[in-house]
Amino acid sequence: MLRSILAISGKPGLYKLVSRGNRCLIVETLDAAKKRMPAQGKDKIIALSDISMYTDDEDAPLTTILDSVKTKYEGKKVELDYKNASKDELFAFFGEILPNFDRDRVHASDIKKLIQWYNLLIENGVTEFLPAEEESEEANA
Repeated sequence: MLRSILAISGKPGLYKLVSRGNRCLIVETLDAAKKRMPAQGKDKIIALSDISMYTDDEDAPLTTILDSVKTKYEGKKVELDYKNASKDELFAFFGEILPNFDRDRVHASDIKKLIQWYNLLIENGVTEFLPAEEESEEANA
């Protein structure tokens, strides 16, 4: 599911891939407005499934992190006020989700964006973060 959810550099929020146009992608905002617009080739566009965060070992995929947040908060929104939270509060929150994250390379702004994206996804009914094959592997383990 997260393959069709996109982040566009320089533009706030998340976007859903609707269609492919001539030399562009047609995207729709992932909010109540559902505004459609073209995303040009000059825009830095990345699918949420391709994003990862630094840990002390290997990088952790965003899909796994979002699923951990969903498990911790039982599928509800994160109530932490990320806009006004201190760096220590954000790092404490993220330490509960991903204990071995690299504190030197993960910035407070990354954690704020994670919380913002998670809440936006939950508000818009996107609750399945892991691909189907990963979910079945975790169930067997």
